[in-house]
Amino acid sequence: MVVVLCLWGVSTEAEYLKYKDPKQPLNSRIKDLMGRMTLEEKIGQMTQIERKIATPDVMKNYFIGSVLSGGGSVPGPKASAEEWVNMVNGIQTGSLSTRLGIPMIYGIDAVHGHNNVYKATIFPHNVGLGVTRDPELLKRIGAATALEVRATGIPYAFAPCIAVCRDPRWGRCYESYSEDHKIVQLMTDIIPGLQGDLPTNSRKGVPFVSGKTKVAACAKHFVGDGGTVGGVDESNTVIDYDKLLKIHMPAYFDSIKKGVATVMVSYSSWNGKKMHANHDLVTGFLKNKLKFRGFVISDWQGIDRITNPPHMNYSYSVQAGILAGIDMIMVPENFGEFIDELKLQVKNNVIPMSRIDDAVRRILRVKFVMGLFENPIADLSLSDKLGSQEHRELAREAARKSLVLLKNGKHGSKPLLPLPKKTSKILVAGTHADNLGYQCGGWTIEWQGVQGNDLTA
Repeated sequence: MVVVLCLWGVSTEAEYLKYKDPKQPLNSRIKDLMGRMTLEEKIGQMTQIERKIATPDVMKNYFIGSVLSGGGSVPGPKASAEEWVNMVNGIQTGSLSTRLGIPMIYGIDAVHGHNNVYKATIFPHNVGLGVTRDPELLKRIGAATALEVRATGIPYAFAPCIAVCRDPRWGRCYESYSEDHKIVQLMTDIIPGLQGDLPTNSRKGVPFVSGKTKVAACAKHFVGDGGTVGGVDESNTVIDYDKLLKIHMPAYFDSIKKGVATVMVSYSSWNGKKMHANHDLVTGFLKNKLKFRGFVISDWQGIDRITNPPHMNYSYSVQAGILAGIDMIMVPENFGEFIDELKLQVKNNVIPMSRIDDAVRRILRVKFVMGLFENPIADLSLSDKLGSQEHRELAREAARKSLVLLKNGKHGSKPLLPLPKKTSKILVAGTHADNLGYQCGGWTIEWQGVQGNDLTA
């Protein structure tokens, strides 16, 4: 009997895993888990793949840390909240079946509402929200968006875009709140809407996500994406260091103060240097000077585009991107090549183990902070929030407040508005007049948007 009791005591003690104990301090949980991880498990955490290839077996065999839906990547046409939740949970079961059971984090571009999802509430784009000059409205929009994203089982949104669009020829100007960085800074109040209000005693730069009704946010695209020469997308921002800090960086100061969980790197360059390979700004400034403690994520195939043409020298791209300070790589499909290449470079001491540990520590910090270890499986308790009447009324309020009158009639002496009360008919003309897809614009159901009136509600 004594022998049996002693063996039972040893067994019970061996089963205690500090990293799974929510009562333990955050750093203790991170340290305990990292001490148990192999190189393969750490590299898996740094890998984000597209949902189309994220089978449970892939998640289990490669220890994949994150999955995303690209623009328009959905479980099925007009998929319901239940179909989304079932898909996300199906992928998650693969992650939870691994040796250490580290949950994956699923991300999606919910940039003006949960815009990939059928019948979700679509809010005005950032270019419209910026002219409201209403940070409190933005916070409410963030909270509504978080509920709808969580309704589909997803805990991570690639938003907000805090680009400062300096040239209207840039095709993504609609994703920018303003050409004025002060307005963009005000609009970062969407972050506590998405993530929850930062506790008063919180340390600067530490990510914060307040429970199961909130999502991890992502400030993007770091940095200078709206300042490229001639407005050419993914091109070169030519500006001196002081102006970069005065125009394009201030919204990142605010985002980090508000506890943003992640930062996405820009495709663009700064004075000829690709941002995905810019160690001085990603590690030296963002991580070291601003004390950002969340994780840095690449854009879609972002490291591939370090070279021109993309993927021309993948070994160099992996080396340059990881050493620049990017923690999670949006592969998003050819993950085997990335994992093999990164593993080889670590074993050959091209990339130090300390850089891998920094990346994984940051990823785990976000996962622990948001409670993903305690609540990895989503349910349908928030399904009624998707496209709810309350959220649609909020979107109408935002649309009203974002309207801008450019010119009142052909002649200043004869204003068109207000219209005479006895007017019986008003002609609304043009290709956008009766086209829901055109009015919603890009990032609606698909990345570039779609035309017509049957795409969503």
